[in-house]
Amino acid sequence: MKRPLTSLLMLGLSACAVAAPHAGEAPRDLYFDEALYHASQGRYFEALERLDAELGQHYRLDEPALDSLHPYINRAEFSVGDFELRYRMHHRAGRAIQAVLEGDVDDAVRNEAAYRLARIHFQKDQPEAALQALERISGRIPAPIREDVEFLRANVLMATGRSAEAVEVLDRLQGAEGLKGFSAYNLGIALLQDGRKAEALEQLDKAGRIKGLQQEGLAVRDKSNLVLGALLIESSEFGLAQAALDRVRMEGPYSNQALLSAGWADASAENFERALVPWSLLAERELTDAAVQEAVLALPYAYSQLSVHGQAAQLYGRAVEIFGDELDKVDASVRHIREGRFLEVLVREEIRQNKDWVIRLRSLPETPETFYLMSLMASHDFQTALQNYLDLEDLRKKLTAWHSSFDAFEDMIAHRRAYYEPRLPGLDGDFRELDSRIRLRLEQRERIHQRLYGMLTAPRPDYLATADERVLLETIAGLESQLGEVNSPDEAALKWRVQRLKGLLRWDLETEYHERFTEAHENLAELEQVIDAMEAQYQSFVRTRQAAMHSYVGYDTQIERLRRRVRLAQDELQVLMARQGHLLETVAVNELSERRQRLEAYQGQARYAFADSYDRAAKLQAEEDAAGAAEAADGAGADEAEGAG
Repeated sequence: MKRPLTSLLMLGLSACAVAAPHAGEAPRDLYFDEALYHASQGRYFEALERLDAELGQHYRLDEPALDSLHPYINRAEFSVGDFELRYRMHHRAGRAIQAVLEGDVDDAVRNEAAYRLARIHFQKDQPEAALQALERISGRIPAPIREDVEFLRANVLMATGRSAEAVEVLDRLQGAEGLKGFSAYNLGIALLQDGRKAEALEQLDKAGRIKGLQQEGLAVRDKSNLVLGALLIESSEFGLAQAALDRVRMEGPYSNQALLSAGWADASAENFERALVPWSLLAERELTDAAVQEAVLALPYAYSQLSVHGQAAQLYGRAVEIFGDELDKVDASVRHIREGRFLEVLVREEIRQNKDWVIRLRSLPETPETFYLMSLMASHDFQTALQNYLDLEDLRKKLTAWHSSFDAFEDMIAHRRAYYEPRLPGLDGDFRELDSRIRLRLEQRERIHQRLYGMLTAPRPDYLATADERVLLETIAGLESQLGEVNSPDEAALKWRVQRLKGLLRWDLETEYHERFTEAHENLAELEQVIDAMEAQYQSFVRTRQAAMHSYVGYDTQIERLRRRVRLAQDELQVLMARQGHLLETVAVNELSERRQRLEAYQGQARYAFADSYDRAAKLQAEEDAAGAAEAADGAGADEAEGAG
């Protein structure tokens, strides 16, 4: 058997869809193909689980060159590193890919390994190591990753402060269809870092006008316009800034920040009436967003600058109420997080199966702890920490399933024992009978073979006599011994007849000797076939009996050892989950604390501004009332004077 039961205890069984090999190809390794199948479904843990077991068995073989995995061993080793990288096991992935780099592999495989190693270092914020890995790339580069290699090189150069070199690399990538939008935006940032602000503004403007982009490219185009608008506002070019910000999609991820910046661009140009438009739109959006909260405070500010103090006072009063409600939400979020509900929400299966799960959290009425964590949960660092926690949760479920499966394996083994043990004594009896028959046939074959071999040099026709002929010869020999010496004519005649009969038998044996010798060899060959069939039956029985015994004997110790390992892993996992969960909760609470401080500051500003606007509105109203009264008094005096005249 290729894979013993002990491996199945930890791996389990699953369906595998593989393609048939082409003519002339090496036979496929089904377990390697099964790992590739799981990887193609995004189940990298299962892929690693199977491929690690397959490689482990391959390396323990006495003659690994005879294993079906041997023709694919380089690809399998590379795939291990690739799966580990996709499963974010960067340390192990780095070691596996480093082994590929140092092995005797094709240039294309080595270059792809170097690229993946560089990406690992870059993701771990190790740009110098990433650059060293990229410098190892030489020769033929696989077509699917050529542009990705250069794009990664540009990002690494930017991270190491070599912006001028990054500009050269990114400039060559402007025609890359797969990087459309990304390379244009990065080129603008690289130019900005290199101190070439005018060129950077021009490039960001180009990046903000690119058409025919996919969803991710549209987001990058929006970001290009947002960054361009911010830079133009800093340069007091408010009209150009407004034009760039207007290109940001209203439904995109940067729309809130773009509306806020557009309002400030108009406000900075002292065009407060135009600032009211984007801020009014923004103030009606989701109130947990930081840009929306700032707009709630900025909108009455614009009215106050337009001397519409009554409207400003009303909006400031509404802002005080809004910030108060949001503070209550923050407090409820912190309370729920400390009660452990935050982690319970994050591991919900229906949330995790949706790619927009972060947004869907807002639609759950029982999850106030997520209202203020959208930006936090969308960040790379939090996503990495969260994914680690989710992986631990998945592993906890697997360990629980494995632990419960041991009982099932023990039941299966008990059923096998109950099935085979009563039948083995009868089978052993049949086996002993077969063994005796084989021994008899082997002795017969050996005896016949030796006789035939001796007859090649010393012919013995009597050895080839049939059974009837042997009986006649023995009868004749008995008659000859009975007749003895001839004493009468009758005895002489009888003896002559016996000798004549003996001569006839000898004649047949001598004249038919060659035909009978040939027939004896043919019969010996048939006997060889019979013996071969019996030996095949013998070996089949031995293998079947061994397989039956191996299906239920010797697994108690292994199962108990694996059960103990699973329990230890569960204990360790519980500690790790507690630590990781506490880290996530602490980060979330700290984020909420910062948001609370900001809301308190906004609420304080709104209260002060409300009081100020209210006073200004009241003062203005009093002045208007006084002016109206004076005007009325003047009118009354004029009427009296006219009446007197």
